[in-house]
Amino acid sequence: MQTLRATGSDAAVQEMLRIFKENRAGGQRGIYSVCSAHQLVLEAAIAQAARDESLLLIEATCNQVNQEGGYTGLTPERFCDYVRALAREVGFPEERLILGGDHLGPNPWRSASSNAAMEKACAMVKAYASAGFAKIHLDASMACADDFGGLTNVEIAQRTARLCEAAEAAAAERLFAPVYIIGTEVPPPGGAKGELEVEVTETSSVQNTLDLHRAAFEERGLSSVWERVVGVVVQPGVEFGDLSVADYVPERAARLSEWLAGVERIVFEAHSTDYQTGKSLEHLVRDHFAILKVGPELTFSLREAIFGLAGIEEEWISDSKRSDTRVVLDRVMVDHPENWKAYYHGDSHHQRIARAYSQSDRIRYYWPHPDISAAVSLLTQNLAANPAPLPVIEQYLPYEAEAIRREEIANTPHAILLCHIQRTLARYARACGF
Repeated sequence: MQTLRATGSDAAVQEMLRIFKENRAGGQRGIYSVCSAHQLVLEAAIAQAARDESLLLIEATCNQVNQEGGYTGLTPERFCDYVRALAREVGFPEERLILGGDHLGPNPWRSASSNAAMEKACAMVKAYASAGFAKIHLDASMACADDFGGLTNVEIAQRTARLCEAAEAAAAERLFAPVYIIGTEVPPPGGAKGELEVEVTETSSVQNTLDLHRAAFEERGLSSVWERVVGVVVQPGVEFGDLSVADYVPERAARLSEWLAGVERIVFEAHSTDYQTGKSLEHLVRDHFAILKVGPELTFSLREAIFGLAGIEEEWISDSKRSDTRVVLDRVMVDHPENWKAYYHGDSHHQRIARAYSQSDRIRYYWPHPDISAAVSLLTQNLAANPAPLPVIEQYLPYEAEAIRREEIANTPHAILLCHIQRTLARYARACGF
């Protein structure tokens, strides 16, 4: 199969499918999906995959990256070029890199009519397929402005098939065949807003999803494409909110895992696995959740490291030269509350704590702001020009201080940031058998 603009080469996709096959056979292998567009997160992911000599699956969401730029300002083609360039800079082999699209559907335009939103969504999946994204999660579950009373499962399946048809038309022009993920029980992007009341998907619901989608694909002449539907999103009972995590309980998902043995080819994709323990992640993989999505926890780890560097700066750098990164960050968030106001509740004290420490990590939307970007740049410049001594680093970032002492990383802000993010990624790598 020839690929003209495929970011994940056919070799990488075939290796991913082998991982899925091994997972179905014994549950010992899986793959984690890095859902972030932040450069430092992506650099850390590439470094971790290089260390593990593993595949690397990086996914962009419909809100981050779309034909209108999303909140990152990147189109699918530009995101593709951006990630490939980062990989090339460090010599990471393209044959081990796969790009995916997450939640591709009408969600960014759900305030419009269903016809208008679906037109936009079809244009988006065409752009992703044309750019060579190898793994595409089709998500038509979000109701639009004129979907009064919500959507039926039949309507979701029909819209999903329409999206797939659009993706296939674009992929055919590139002589490229992506694989697809479907699923109607999709957790809310970015974590839960309220109390964590998580219900595990019923096996009858998954079977119904597969049956309806297969029928919808056949109605649009996509029977052969159905063979490239390799996974389904289900809820294994995991979720996270501002300050709490619903941990995986294998016994609750036992029926799902047993049911999968009677279904050909399909594996489970688990969303919102952020903040799960290493043991929980291992159990998820064992129970045939072969794809583990992680996103907010990675930028949460980035935030932890930046706050640690800010504490070091306050101790080590004179007042007149400090970046005051935390002050600048909170000021910008207060002045521009649109990305967190609907998520963080309570009085001003609780909102301040949530802005800084919520696991939903709404901070991730603010790092590109010019004031915050300038403050972080000054912070890293200060500590690069004047490296702090290990006892000061250890007070705020003890793991990284140990890594510096063992000469595993350099005493630079960039190395410290990547090291901290990689701690999270390493937990996922171990769970997936890398």
